[in-house]
Amino acid sequence: MKKFGWRFLGFVASLALMPAILLTCVQWRVSSMDYFREEYAKYDVLERVDMEMDDLLYLTEEMMAYLYDKREELQVTVPIGGEELPFFSEKEIRHMVDVKNLFSAGMDIRNGCLVFTLAAVIVMFAKKKGRTFLRTLQAGIGVFFAACGLLVALMLTDFNKYFTQFHLIFFDNDDWILDERVDRLINIVPEGFFSDTAFWIGGVFLGVCLLLFVGAEIILRLWGRKYLTEEKNGSVEIH
Repeated sequence: MKKFGWRFLGFVASLALMPAILLTCVQWRVSSMDYFREEYAKYDVLERVDMEMDDLLYLTEEMMAYLYDKREELQVTVPIGGEELPFFSEKEIRHMVDVKNLFSAGMDIRNGCLVFTLAAVIVMFAKKKGRTFLRTLQAGIGVFFAACGLLVALMLTDFNKYFTQFHLIFFDNDDWILDERVDRLINIVPEGFFSDTAFWIGGVFLGVCLLLFVGAEIILRLWGRKYLTEEKNGSVEIH
């Protein structure tokens, strides 16, 4: 493969790694019951839905089990205002079916991106194109940094506007439009919850990418100092 081909492979693999990292951050955040506990307390969710924290966290665990396809039915009966009641309305159940499909697709994309990136890295290092991959990794991170920076800037100007655009893009019905007066789901995950979650995920994602960028730079410099010498000196060159 010519030099351009290796660079192209490395750049595509680097770009594929970015959504894999981002979606892993999403999975990490929504799998933490401690995070949900903090957010529920922050937004007075217990009062909004008339539930105890332990019962609400149980509901959350079951909801996440549904998203991970570990239970077939979403509906959960929990104590609400002293009565055992089903938590979700029919509209909320329909919406969560769409959310589950989107979540599953995201995890499939994440896994596919990871497999592709790993395969590309193995091939490139086996062919002594490690330096090429690290350089294209830095380029890929730079492109994603620019895109994420633009997205964050837009979200800071009007989170609700772009939150709505997200739903219009990924959902083909209006089941996501919930009324906090009658729908309990919107009361346990209000807009503030989503904005907190989005900015946390974005911050961790950017932090991980920055570490990868710096790590790649350090490795490139170490290779340059210790291992990359002129071919006439008889040393092994890692391209």
